[in-house]
Amino acid sequence: MSVATSFVTVPQASVPVSREVDVLVVGGGASGIAAAISAARNGATTLLIEQRGFLGGMGTVALVPAFCPFTDKEKPIIRGIGLELMERMKRACTEEYIREYECQLDWVPIDPEALKRVYDDAALEAGVELLYHTFVSETILSEDGRHVDGVIIVNKSGRSCVKSRFVIDATGDADIAAMSGAPFQKGGDEGELQPGSMCYLLANVDRKRFVRFVEESGDTGQLHRTVERAIAEGALPEGRKSISGLAWVSDYLVGVNFGHVFGVDGTKAEDLTRGAIEGRRLAERQLRFFRSYVPGFERAHMVASGEQLGIRETRRIQGDYVLTAEDFMQARAFPDDIARNAYYIDIHMATSQGAMHFTHLPPGQSHGVPYRVLLPVGIDNMWVPGRAASSDRAVQGSLRVMPNCFAMGQASGTAAAMALKIKGSTRDVPISALQAKLLQQGAWLGENLAAGAGSYYQEG
Repeated sequence: MSVATSFVTVPQASVPVSREVDVLVVGGGASGIAAAISAARNGATTLLIEQRGFLGGMGTVALVPAFCPFTDKEKPIIRGIGLELMERMKRACTEEYIREYECQLDWVPIDPEALKRVYDDAALEAGVELLYHTFVSETILSEDGRHVDGVIIVNKSGRSCVKSRFVIDATGDADIAAMSGAPFQKGGDEGELQPGSMCYLLANVDRKRFVRFVEESGDTGQLHRTVERAIAEGALPEGRKSISGLAWVSDYLVGVNFGHVFGVDGTKAEDLTRGAIEGRRLAERQLRFFRSYVPGFERAHMVASGEQLGIRETRRIQGDYVLTAEDFMQARAFPDDIARNAYYIDIHMATSQGAMHFTHLPPGQSHGVPYRVLLPVGIDNMWVPGRAASSDRAVQGSLRVMPNCFAMGQASGTAAAMALKIKGSTRDVPISALQAKLLQQGAWLGENLAAGAGSYYQEG
């Protein structure tokens, strides 16, 4: 990795203001999409900036093959914009796809090209302005440092400033919060990070033959043993021993999430570069494994790999509240809940010799996600939804998945539009009114949400 050993002085420059908006959303993954749509639907002029040429985050950029569960194994708990978008993607797929997955809400396979178009259309229909192929290079802070007055963006059009009343950092890495001086944590006690995965799409596969191979053994461990044999014979490297991430878009097309690339910090370009190169090499090795070891994959052809490595973990902001593993295990509710979560704690090993850790809630149970976890300490006009929300490392292994990101994003965008109307800060938003509006917009906040909870910040 390169380290700066010398510096140059960059002359001061006058930067043109290219846009002024009510709400600026940075990052076009699940949390950013939901945030931008909800802010615009609630009347705020909204700009969504994304560094790629399309929306979708890990589901399209990294080809993560399926949506994680929207249910608590008994009922849907992630509803609202996230569920609306997933259902819309289903309708954009083939008739065969619709017949198979019409009633499914958990582990629904992603058709990435259909999803890109759905996200484009949904954002534009809501009135969101989209700006692709654009990076934020720095933030402009108020004199007291508590307010982000604007950001400097860089793209093919040059360098300019976007001014906004409110900012939603949906980068997944808390990039904008970190630029603005918000405190954060990263990884475990020793700085270890969950590994990345290079996901990909395989065509020319035979699903029926593969299913027969799994079923004929009468044992769901057949595929696991096949992987172990391939590792022992040197066809695969040490590491993950299960192929749990097969998502069948059709009988001849499957998305694959299998294997790990270790030691990648997703906040460093050098690590992302190495991860992309190693990830593609590993994917090619896995393709040879599939062809040689797994019936139904003899003629498999890789039609696409992720534009970047799928990243599970980087920064977590220090928020007004830090959601903990105890909150998860006790299935706690909070007076300022803006979402519910039932996805299991899913921490992948940091090295090839490590172990994966899973902790599940019983069916029908979920815990609350309080509004305070979206608010970075020391900044008054920013929300940070998604995998970088304020939690301990264990809970981040649960909160980080796309359905939860949708829910936190919708709450952030709705709160931003409300803060605009009352001319207040993030902490002035009346919680009972926010909860009521989220419920009106299709969100689910639990059976026992107390009416008239009031504003946590005004009353507490």
